[in-house]
Amino acid sequence: MEDAAKELERLRAENEALRRKVNRATDIKVSPKGALSVYGLGRFPVTLYKEQWHRLLDMNEQIREFIRQHDSELKAKD
Repeated sequence: MEDAAKELERLRAENEALRRKVNRATDIKVSPKGALSVYGLGRFPVTLYKEQWHRLLDMNEQIREFIRQHDSELKAKD
């Protein structure tokens, strides 16, 4: 019974550590193929080559306006 309690406590601590890891801040890295990867937005990194990032960033106002126009249709992740 004591071993089970110790195991349960160990698993709770491990679970908490994993939760904290999931809520980490965003991070930017260069991928092995030379692209720019943004980590921390979702389960997988967002990876684009620099030209693609420039095109996306140039669309900043267009994306924001689209979000404003479709706010009621879009879901927010908490």
